[in-house]
Formats: sequence, structure tokens, C-alpha cells
Amino acid sequence: MSSAAWHARISCGRETGAGFLVTERHVLTCAHVVARSGTEEVRVRFGPGVPDGHDGDGLPAKVVAHGGWDGRDTDPGDVAVLELDRAVGVEPARFAPPADAYGDPPRRLLAYGFPKRYEEGTLAEYRATADQLIAGEWVQLEAWAAHGQPLVPGFSGAAVTLADTGRVVGMVSAAARDPQIRNGRMLPAHVMARYWPRLGELIPTPEYGRAEKERLRELVQGRGPEFEGRPECSPERLYSDAVGPFGPPLPARRFGSLWDAAWYLLSEVPDTGAAARFAARLADFVEDAPARGALRSWPSRPHDRLPRPPLPGPPAAHRPTADRQPWSPILVEIAPSGSGDHHFLVEVSAYTGRHRRVVGSRALPADRVRGYALQRIDEAYHELEPEARELIAFVLPRRWLNTDVAHWQRSADDDSPLGSFAPLVVMDLERRRSGGLQHKLLQKWQRLDAQPAARLHRIGCGAVGQDPVRLTIGLRRGADMVGFAAPPRAGGTRRLFQASLNAAVPVMFWPRSGCRGDHRGAAHEDCAGAAFLDRLAEHLAGLPPSELPSHIHELREAAYASDASEPHWAYDLALLWEDPRCLPDPVGYLHSPVG
Repeated sequence: MSSAAWHARISCGRETGAGFLVTERHVLTCAHVVARSGTEEVRVRFGPGVPDGHDGDGLPAKVVAHGGWDGRDTDPGDVAVLELDRAVGVEPARFAPPADAYGDPPRRLLAYGFPKRYEEGTLAEYRATADQLIAGEWVQLEAWAAHGQPLVPGFSGAAVTLADTGRVVGMVSAAARDPQIRNGRMLPAHVMARYWPRLGELIPTPEYGRAEKERLRELVQGRGPEFEGRPECSPERLYSDAVGPFGPPLPARRFGSLWDAAWYLLSEVPDTGAAARFAARLADFVEDAPARGALRSWPSRPHDRLPRPPLPGPPAAHRPTADRQPWSPILVEIAPSGSGDHHFLVEVSAYTGRHRRVVGSRALPADRVRGYALQRIDEAYHELEPEARELIAFVLPRRWLNTDVAHWQRSADDDSPLGSFAPLVVMDLERRRSGGLQHKLLQKWQRLDAQPAARLHRIGCGAVGQDPVRLTIGLRRGADMVGFAAPPRAGGTRRLFQASLNAAVPVMFWPRSGCRGDHRGAAHEDCAGAAFLDRLAEHLAGLPPSELPSHIHELREAAYASDASEPHWAYDLALLWEDPRCLPDPVGYLHSPVG
């Protein structure tokens, strides 16, 4: 059968136009060709050898999708999708990549229409003036030569094909009113896909194939009502997050839907990773957990799970043994959002080697931070390899460092503390963002790797009158770990706590409750803080600092499981532990919605 058999003649009442078969039962044409379909029958006739209806006037069809064309020449969306009452034995048209319609020299384009007195159809030769969209919708066509068939009524809905390959690049939508002006308009194929999303699966786009685009469309379509009235997940906001601050600007027109934005990223943005970042960012606002996981893992191709290079480890003599792999952190960063004292930006990421994948990032009121963080921590485990050593690391504002994150209920179905589930540490947000302190921390860890034992500096309850600046300078030279007898709540202890952070001490301990630490001078009798430091020093003897998260996890498990009448001494133990080598600046974000 001729390769031109997919060209179709469309009749609707007294109107005649063209169309083309794109699936075994679907035909594309202009909406104005079938404008009377509500009262007049639509019939489709293909080339020779294709069985027609019983009366020889073509196959009956119905309009199943419409671009929203409103009747005026300048109205957008002049697209209609017809569904035949049965499949036909014709191979559908095949599409070219969007950019193939243009070139220097220009590409010769053909349109197959059905003007008056050409019952069997005729060809017109044209070319695209430029790839610039007029009104965000059309491309101007101009005649290939000064003679030959012009675009006239009967060409509306005709496929515009590349003369050398026969691949479709668009559809004729209008011709000049003046017959002396031999030009017209073409709706490019990728513009038509805005109005009928299934078409996007048929149009070649860089990087992603038909099955991947179909899956993305299924995941994205229908999510619009779920997000209505929420500016943080509008199509425009998600697009901006996907392309980043230096990516292509928003198009002049507004996106009509989430899929419209996703398709724009697939078809018109050179960065092939932008669509995946869009899907990952959209996932963060989807309440259904399976759909959220599917969006975040799109496109789920095998090469996405290739082994990643491990982090650079410590010197050979101090590398972990075979059963102690490098840490694979799940990072939970909670930072002020800039929207007031009680709103925070929460970002949860999973590190695999030197690669970081953002699992979720949301601006939330304080009362929603815990639930969101716990849910995303659980999902971050999908990013870790089975043999990975998980480490949950909370990066908190300084005033939140005493928060009981280790005691948070792990999930709605599991009442056990998060600190009993996996090694858990906290880090200081301000220090994590300081280049100078991160550099000092790296130097500290290099020295620790070369030392047989780490030095613990004790700060008891009676030290609250100590000068913070002198403490900072002293700790930079003479301490690897600091233990506090009291939590950083009272003013004096808070100042010494900050001094220790500024000294780039990599490991700090304190009890979250107990003595307030506001006693000056000599230690007071029966101080729980002093007893805490004694037990802590005894427990830390001989332990390598790089393995402390694991040892403290075991200690917490024992404390949580203890059935003694008095609380275990480590029940409220807090651990600040920071090794920048475990959380490097990533060399690449995989499907990250931010970065």
C-alpha cells in the first residue's frame, strides 16, 4: 500500500478539508474543518485500496478531542482529533523531530490537500519562513516557488511533510486571504501536542522514547485539580524549578496545564534532564505515595542505577574494614524559609557516592516539618543500595540543635524512636554553610585519621563563666571532641556551645535534659551532668571518631530498650557529628528539583 495512504479527505456537511492518520483509529485535522460536527456527520476517506463505508463516501468518525478553537482566524487551538468507528489497515503517519522542519538552506515541505475540482487530492510545495512561533502558536509558510499549487480551501488539516523523508512536521491551519500572497500557516507538531497529549508520544524528542513519554503523561495528567490555588506547584513554578535560575525563561504564553509545561520541557528545552527534574519536583506535592515514587524515579531506565563512584576515603591505614563501608547519608536540612519565624524550608536528600538526589524540598510551617521530614526520610531509602550504611543527618538551625529528633516516632505505623532505627546525628546549619569552618573540619579529620585516639574536652556545669573567645581559640588547637554536662539552653552554656561550633570541633555530645548548667564556680553536689560526662568518657575510650554514629546508635538502642526504674544515662544523649567528606559538594544532581 502506498505510503501516502494515511492522507485523508475530511467532509463535514458542506465543508471539505484534509487530515492524516496518526494511530490505527485516530485522525488529526483542523477544528474549523469539523466545526459543524454537532449537527453534521463527519466522514473520512483515505487513499485508493482502503475500504470505505458502505456508501463509498468514507468512514464515519466522531470528534473526541478539541484544541479549544473558538471560531476566529486568530484563535489558538485549531486542532481536532477524530476517532474512526473501526481501525483501518493503513500504517499511520510518522513524525520528524520538531527542529527538522527548518534549516539553511530551507527544507522543502509538502502538503496534500483536497481543493475544489481535485477529488483525488493534490500537492503544494512550501517551506517554513523561520522557526519563530507567531503568537506562540503558528509558523509561517511561504511558497517554495512562484508557481505551482497555492494553499487554498481544502488544504486545512493537511499534514506538512518533509519532501525527502515523508515525515510529518506540522499541519496546515490557514492560507492567506489574498490569492496573490502565496503563504499560509502551519501548526507545528509539537504545538498540536499541547492540545492532544497523546501526540507527544509519537513525536521524536531528545533522550526520551515513546514509552517514557507515555508514562510521564499518565503520571502528570489529572494532577491539575489536586494543585489548584497552590502557587508553589503551579506549572510555571515547577517549570522554573526544573530549568533553574540560568535556564530558558518562561514562554510568553501561560501554560494551560501541568502536562503543557512538561511537554514544553520535553520538546523545546535543550536540557534533557529538565523534564526529569520537573517530574521529581511535582512528586513532592503528590499525596499518593506510589505516584510520588513513580514520578521521582521517572524515567526509571537501567543506566540510572549504575554503580556510582565511592567517596574518597581516609588514608589506607585508617580505611573502614570490609564490613564497614563508607557512610551513605540521608540528609535532612531544615532552614528558615524567609517567610517568618515559624516557616522553614525542609529538604531531604540521599547521597550515593558523590552523587546527591533530592527526595523532597518544601517550605512548611513549623507544625508540619516533622511529618514531612519523616515521610521523605523513609522514601530516601529507595535511593540507597542494599549494602549501603545509612546515616540520618539533620542539619538544623543553631536554636534547634537541642530538638529531640532522635526521639521522633519513626512513622505513623512505628512508635519506635528514629534514633533506634539508624545511626542519627545533628549538624549546625550555619557551620555547614561556612566555607572557612568546613575547611577547618576537613583539617581536623585529617589529623584524627592519623591519631591513635581522640581527645575529649569536658565542659562542666561550673564553666559557664568561661570566656567564649578564649575557648574557641583553645579548642581549635587542643580538642577533637567536646562533651557538655548540660544542654545548650541557659545563656552561659549556649555561648560556650557556640564557641565550640566556631572552633570546628567535629564531634560534640550533651544531654538534652538534666542540669541546666547555670552554676558558676565549683561543681555542685550530685550533678547529673558530671555523672553524664564520666559515663561518656568511659564509653568513648578507644573508639574511632569516624565510627561514633554507629556506636552511639547501639548505645541508644540499649537506652531505649532498658527496663530499669531509672532512665538510662544515654537516654537523652545528643550527638553532633560532622565529617564533610561524607557530605561533599555533589558533582551532579540526579533528577534534582533544585540545584
